[in-house]
Amino acid sequence: MTGVAARATGTTYFFPIIIVVLCLTASAQTTSEVREKMLQEIDSGRLQDAIIAGQQAVSHWPRDPEFRHYLGIAYFKSGNLKPAQDQLARARDLSPKDGAIHYDLALVFLSEENYSDAADELQACTRLNFSNALAHVLLGRAYLNSNRSLQAIDEFKIALKLEPGIRLGHYHLGFAYSSLGRDDEAIVEYKEELRRSGESPAVVYELGRSLMERGQYDAAIASLLRASQLDAHNPDVWYNLGKAQALAAQFAAAETSLHKAIELKPTDPSPHYQLARALEKLGKNEEARSEHERFAELKKSQRPTAGMATGRDQ
Repeated sequence: MTGVAARATGTTYFFPIIIVVLCLTASAQTTSEVREKMLQEIDSGRLQDAIIAGQQAVSHWPRDPEFRHYLGIAYFKSGNLKPAQDQLARARDLSPKDGAIHYDLALVFLSEENYSDAADELQACTRLNFSNALAHVLLGRAYLNSNRSLQAIDEFKIALKLEPGIRLGHYHLGFAYSSLGRDDEAIVEYKEELRRSGESPAVVYELGRSLMERGQYDAAIASLLRASQLDAHNPDVWYNLGKAQALAAQFAAAETSLHKAIELKPTDPSPHYQLARALEKLGKNEEARSEHERFAELKKSQRPTAGMATGRDQ
């Protein structure tokens, strides 16, 4: 009886232990399988399937930061920024030392043009993973869009030191220099970007703009003409080309370029101002007067601009 009782007692405790071990093993396999499935669906672009799987996963394992991270990525890639932000913020709170989560949350904030919060997340990311060159570039961009150009320059320099060939690294550094009026340094960086990466409409355009600011009008016109071929629907390209042509006393060419800028963006007052001046030089005083009036009307109705990226002198 005693032996049977002992065996019975042993059996009573033995089966629950096996059951617990089997359940834990099954649970571990399940989470691993769900993670793999979500990653495969995200990588293959099946975002809605990834979202459904992620929603189920966070319901079952609400304190698992990976599931919330992957779900946030799926939301972000599908263009659902608010739920992406919510899931990634929760993942960050659950795993604050995971630099990848800070990085992906920063991407959401950048998409929302929330540069202050993006900078906070990227600062955390670079503290945790200093060697992430792209995170330094993005942090520099967040600083630049917050009018913190000197801090932006530091971040772009760090990125280029970590990864000298990083795409658009020299471009962003040049743009930061240009925002401070340091166009000689900007020109060097734009030319280096073109040398490394080949022609890019944005780089060619900004090079032309900086050359114009330095009074190198012939070189500026050549660069801006090329930008107009690469990006013919950009009104800023035509505006600055017209302005450079006017500064080089090429008033007929300026008239053509500025008309194109107005055609592409009729609500912008600046091309009307430059066009009026070019028309005056061509002796077309009546047309010039009309352009001055149009400039005044548009300027009056224009909302005030703020910040380095949006402001423009005439």
